[in-house]
Amino acid sequence: MKITDVTVYLVKEWRTFCFVVIDTDAGISGLGEAGITGRELAVRGAIEHFKPLLIGQDPFRIEHIWQMLFRGGFFPAQRILTAAIAAIDIALHDIKGKALGVPVYELLGGRVRDRVLTYNHNGGDTIEELVECCQRSLDAGWKVLRWGLAHIPGDILEPDVAVRRAIAEFAALRLALGDEAKLALDVHTRLNLTDSLWLCQEVETFRPFFIEDPLRAENPQNYRQLRARTTVPLAAGEQYSSKWDFRQVIEEELIDYARIDLCVCAGLTEARKIAAACETHYIDLAVHNPIGPVATSAFLHLCLATPNFAVQELPRKPGASLPDLVINQPQWEAGWLLPPTAPGLGIELNKEALGKYPFSMTELPHLRRIDGSVTNW
Repeated sequence: MKITDVTVYLVKEWRTFCFVVIDTDAGISGLGEAGITGRELAVRGAIEHFKPLLIGQDPFRIEHIWQMLFRGGFFPAQRILTAAIAAIDIALHDIKGKALGVPVYELLGGRVRDRVLTYNHNGGDTIEELVECCQRSLDAGWKVLRWGLAHIPGDILEPDVAVRRAIAEFAALRLALGDEAKLALDVHTRLNLTDSLWLCQEVETFRPFFIEDPLRAENPQNYRQLRARTTVPLAAGEQYSSKWDFRQVIEEELIDYARIDLCVCAGLTEARKIAAACETHYIDLAVHNPIGPVATSAFLHLCLATPNFAVQELPRKPGASLPDLVINQPQWEAGWLLPPTAPGLGIELNKEALGKYPFSMTELPHLRRIDGSVTNW
């Protein structure tokens, strides 16, 4: 079997998506998805640059292809390139599973669990609206509830205002929802060490499931100070692009949950290696899955086959996003994703529906401090 074509499809729905289809001379095609929302043209350019390297390759040689794409340009791949590699790597696993007649999780060692716990996104303009939203989620079957650090109208993020609001939200949610609800706050890398430490110390009493990305990602060493001064579980890593980015926070046990995004960190091949490193330090996976249904399916296979797993992000239930474009999406029941049984990822791209979702450039939101300076979104 040989690769004959590689095609990129940019799609716009509730957000933009970058899908990849790899065709073979055996008539088997594989489907993948890249991360880095908001920079899809750069990712598409990387995939198109890789295309001549892929044509004629044996799609079963997944590790070989990964090494060629990651290392072949002399400069080690990072983010844009690893997002491109991720889509290709996922599609190659899809091809191999289809060719062998087994789900992708069988290629990863087989299932270690019968279902995968998920968490959704919640929010509200006021604390009362947030509480009501989370209550609806609980009533719908979600077991883990995530919401984001609040900013004020005008896309202004002032740390002291945001931290005080988050502390009040934790208090209100714990009072309204009881002790059983699992609460996770996404700081989204918006705070510095001082403000994150204040937040973490103040919410310890409310027993968060985790605080997500409490610090910027560029300097993992900063987590040393935070880890030493709070007992709150910490989750980080969604902006990391390889096992080397994860190395320090894993080896020094600076986090409790690894936010692996396999659509950013070079696909299933790399995600499995990161997960194995995490297992040696008793760090579980709380995977970052904020994009489309192809990513959701790929993550599901990873989580089904990974022993040190905690929870999978799921902003849209299967079928709620692109149901006519990505068909045979997995099943969700009362907070859990169920294992697919079809070969490969278990999903297919219905190209006839592509015209319903024309791509248009959309910039991600930009936040500023009250003085006008740029801060992280």
